[in-house]
Amino acid sequence: MLCAFICGAVIRYSVSRGEYLSRSMGSALLVLPAIVCTVIMMVSGSIGTGLAVAGTFALVRFRSLPGSAKEIVSIFLAVAAGLACSTGYLAIALIFTLAVSAVMAVSSGLAVKADRQQRLVVAIPESLEFTGIFSDIFGEYLSDWQLERAKTASMGSLYKLYYRIEMKDTGRLKEFIDALRERNGNLEVSVGTYAEGGETL
Repeated sequence: MLCAFICGAVIRYSVSRGEYLSRSMGSALLVLPAIVCTVIMMVSGSIGTGLAVAGTFALVRFRSLPGSAKEIVSIFLAVAAGLACSTGYLAIALIFTLAVSAVMAVSSGLAVKADRQQRLVVAIPESLEFTGIFSDIFGEYLSDWQLERAKTASMGSLYKLYYRIEMKDTGRLKEFIDALRERNGNLEVSVGTYAEGGETL
């Protein structure tokens, strides 16, 4: 049980490096290996039953709001650490947890560019040709941009353009938005964090 708690603490620390980790998610990662370990020890006569119960614990996360890929991996890592501890492979559990956690921590440190990226949503009238309409503004304020998709809105009277962008200087964000508003007729402009697989915040 102590080994399971140690594995949980290592996983929690590695996941929290370089990004925000909610208190509830941190607590879950800390205690999940110990919970899985206890369940498997209680059903040690039937490994199949124990694995089924452990899988149920893991699926609880997917029944709630979708998380990032890193959160999903950390849940499976916590379950695997708990399983290893319950079967008595304490050294393997510790080595496996430390190795995977180290890789996750290093990958978080390398994902600096992705952390700087944001999602831009701009509404324009249907009468405007949106191909290259903001190229001069983007060239002045952005170091990188890419149009991801375009869709109609307001019964087809508007287009909404979704971009992945990277600001040259985040201190000029208001100036950037004002320039876009002048170009699109003061329609909606939204800039938010680029949530993996999600919509603009």
